Amino acid sequence: MEARITLVTLGVVDLARARAFYADGLGWTVSPASTGDIVFFQLPGVVLALHPRSALADDVGVPSAGSGFRGITLARNVRSMGEVRQALETARAAGATIVKPAQEAVWGGYSGYFADPDGHLWEIAWNPHLPLTEQGGLALR
Repeated sequence: MEARITLVTLGVVDLARARAFYADGLGWTVSPASTGDIVFFQLPGVVLALHPRSALADDVGVPSAGSGFRGITLARNVRSMGEVRQALETARAAGATIVKPAQEAVWGGYSGYFADPDGHLWEIAWNPHLPLTEQGGLALR
């Protein structure tokens, strides 16, 4: 199997609220491919989708109940420590909960975490060991 991730879908309780958080709050552009029950955002190298949690669980064939740590975080790497603080503040102003304020990381960078309105955890990180490409993707050496 070719190593690749093309789409990440977040199950959300309230699709309109989630769309507003990412589009209006964070300033991301909603794709015209979005329909009434799924919202797409074209990001560099991957698509983020928002879909009602119950419908996503039905599609997978698992119960939709459950909360707490889901064993996964999403990350947005940035180009500076200041950009970490700025991105966390933008998320907070849009309705996110700051889970871990921006701080020096044990791996030599600077990062913090927020939870979106559905509790999905996002890390905002500046990593001097993993520079970003011009397009904003990670360039592993």
